[in-house]
Amino acid sequence: MTLDLFADDTRTGSREFLGEGAVVLRQFASPHVDAVFSALHDIEAHAPFRHMVTPGGFRMSVAMTNCGEYGWVSDRRGYRYDANDPLTAHRWPALPEVFLTLARTAAEAAGFPEFIPDACLVNRYGPGTRLSLHQDKNERDFAAPIVSVSLGLPAVFLFGGPQRADKCLRVPLAHGDVVVWGGPVRLHFHGVMPLKAGEHPRTGETRINLTFRKAG
Repeated sequence: MTLDLFADDTRTGSREFLGEGAVVLRQFASPHVDAVFSALHDIEAHAPFRHMVTPGGFRMSVAMTNCGEYGWVSDRRGYRYDANDPLTAHRWPALPEVFLTLARTAAEAAGFPEFIPDACLVNRYGPGTRLSLHQDKNERDFAAPIVSVSLGLPAVFLFGGPQRADKCLRVPLAHGDVVVWGGPVRLHFHGVMPLKAGEHPRTGETRINLTFRKAG
């Protein structure tokens, strides 16, 4: 099933519900993008993007970095959160104020007013890269929602059910869109279809995704 939601400016401020506890906030991040990109530049300078390795030894196609009290990492030892960047052994960069404001206000708009993230995973997608269906379950407390911000090239977000085999919604996302899910759908499987080639004025041939979590 595909939601035909590829956008024009008429969607700004609209919201589309994917299920109980899951909503797309169209263009919610747009007023913040200049400050977000400025902060992201500083984060990348201290914690560069890298391609992590899965526990099975496979190189991930999506490049990643983190900011916040914790960063999500993957290697032969498994998936987990770590307070230190394994590349530098230093603490991850702090969550910028604009990131906190964006994440908290988006969560509140989606019905989760108490959300205070302590981790932000930053994914960078190139043409053809994708994120296979998975659950976000390395966090200690599943009461907090996930807040996901799309920047740059459009992508198709897959939102499924509690089982990997459940049918997925195909949700087109544009620059500035935010997806929030929590409550009864917090552990639903989700992913991103292979990114189509293109050019975006802010990110070039890539898509950037900010995913805010309460990890600790």
